[in-house]
This record gives sequence, structure tokens and C-alpha cells, in this order.
Amino acid sequence: MNMQFFRKLPIPQEVKEELPITDEMAAVKRQRDEEIKEIFNGESDKFLLIIGPCSADHRDPVLEYISRLCRIREQVKDKIIIIPRIYTNKPRTTGDGYKGMLHQPEPEEKPDLYKGLVAIRELHRAALSEYGFTCADEMLYPENHRYLSDLLAYVAVGARSVENQQHRLTASGLNIPVGMKNPTGGDIGVMINAIHAAQNGHTFIYRGWEVKSQGNPYAHAILRGYMDFAGKSVSNYHYEDVLRLCDAYADAGLVNPAVIIDTNHNNSGKRYLEQIRIANEVVDNRNLNGDIKRLVKGLMIESYLVDGRQDVGGHVFGQSITDPCLGWEKTEQLILQLAEKL
Repeated sequence: MNMQFFRKLPIPQEVKEELPITDEMAAVKRQRDEEIKEIFNGESDKFLLIIGPCSADHRDPVLEYISRLCRIREQVKDKIIIIPRIYTNKPRTTGDGYKGMLHQPEPEEKPDLYKGLVAIRELHRAALSEYGFTCADEMLYPENHRYLSDLLAYVAVGARSVENQQHRLTASGLNIPVGMKNPTGGDIGVMINAIHAAQNGHTFIYRGWEVKSQGNPYAHAILRGYMDFAGKSVSNYHYEDVLRLCDAYADAGLVNPAVIIDTNHNNSGKRYLEQIRIANEVVDNRNLNGDIKRLVKGLMIESYLVDGRQDVGGHVFGQSITDPCLGWEKTEQLILQLAEKL
């Protein structure tokens, strides 16, 4: 094989024993899990905001951001459940560039996967222990989910991964909501097939074991826009797009039909300030149409302390080093604005 086996990494159980959660933390997670599931199964009419940096890059600014979410949570808790984004794996279209905290816990240093595993668990653990937040992460590597399985509230399967068998089958064995993004080419049939696979049980290989999953009834869609054949961004968050998804769900016979609208990526054409307009339009559409209101359970928003983005090594505290994000002032205004409309 054309690879060097550098070192064997600890199994998830070992990392969990080194950095355990307390009974109090486990109780907070159970309560949050139930509240979030009630949104997806229709028992609650609260709205989800899955919000935070494009990628978690440094512990201190991420926790500062989460501390601010904690303060605003109290103002909107009757209408909105906030799930902070702590995305510790960054998919790269060409394989080049910063791959996230798992790979590089210090973005300007060489990759160190052991330190990365510890760093991402410590960060998710701190969000729960210090601020009472269970958070969202992207399942870029299905076999790594168990390093964080006792901490996460939500998992996203990205546009480049949604057709992958291992992602779909692993999602079928999780007991928290898993969002399946539409693929980069925009075919919602691919996304619907992924949801079908995730909602049903399977027997497969996982981390060297033969396992049997029970199916995940909380697997659902994420609309994030797409690229057309000419390489142009096309959005799919509009009124008609959501109604088409309603029909696709009905035709597929899936349980708990639901969608989260991603306000960035190809929906915004990566023009991050457009997220404000898009978020408001989605909520307005929910208020106009009962079918859309029942289907759209929340928004995914990329937001950090400082507007925009910087290159690795820029050293602006709380500014993204991957895709550009809304800064805090705009984020706070948007959350309060959305709460008034809901």
C-alpha cells in the first residue's frame, strides 16, 4: 500500500474514559435530545437554529461565541431551540486546505490526529459542561462518530457524502437527528434515497464489528443549494422548492417529514450577508403556508464573532478561516428578528 501507518490511535472508549461526561451533563443531553426530537416528530412547534462557525478553528473564540449564544438563548427559548455548530471536520473539494480541528488542532501547525481527537472532544465537552449546549457536528468520517456520540445533539451528512453507503448506514444506527444534505448536483432524489436508507435498519461493518442498526426515524433533509452543469450556484430554499420537497416526501412514504434550510453555501452563492434575507424569507414562507410550516423545522446559519473570513495565520479573534460568516452583531439581530416572526 502506498501509505505509511504512522501510529495507532486510541479507540473511542479510551478517549471517553480520559475525558468523561458527568451525570449532570448526561441529564442535560437527554433533556435536549427529547426537546429536539419533539420538533422533528411534530410534538413541538419550536424552531431550530443550527448556528455557528463554518468550522471550529480555535477553542477560545468558539467558546466565546457559544457564551454569547447562551445569553441570547434565554430571550428566545419559548420559540427557538439553539444548537451551536461545532464543526470539527472540514470537507475539501480538492483535498487541499485546512481540514478542521480534528486534523489540525492548531491550524498553523502540522496535522496531529491524536491531539485533534482530544481537542474536539474537549471542545464539545466544554460547550456542554460550561454552557449547557449539546452541539452539531458534521459526520465527515463515520467511524469517528463514537468519539463524540455522548455529546452531540445533531449530525449533518454533507453534500459530498450523502451518496456514500457507510454514511447512510451509520446514520441509521444513531439516536439523534441526522440531516442529509442535497448533493452538490442538486438531485433531491439522491437525498430522499439517503433518508430512506437512514430511516431503516441494516447489518453492516462498523469499526471492525458486524453491527445491526434499528433505523433512525429522525433522519431528514437539508436543502443547501447546488451547482448547475455550467458551474453556477442555484438556490433551492424558495417557496416552490419546499413544496416540491413536500411532494417528494409524500411519494417516498418516509416518516417525520422535515427539512432544515441551509442559508449559506450555494443557497447564498457563498455571499454570507445574504443569509439574513434568506432566513427571513424562509420564515415568511412558513407563515404563509401550513405545509411549509410543518415541513421546515429550522435553519442552518454560518456565524462567528467577526464578519467575513481570513486566511490561516490572520489572527483575527473569532473570524472564520474557511467560508465567510455573519459577525455577532448581525447574528444577534437576526435571531431576535426571527423570534418575533415565529
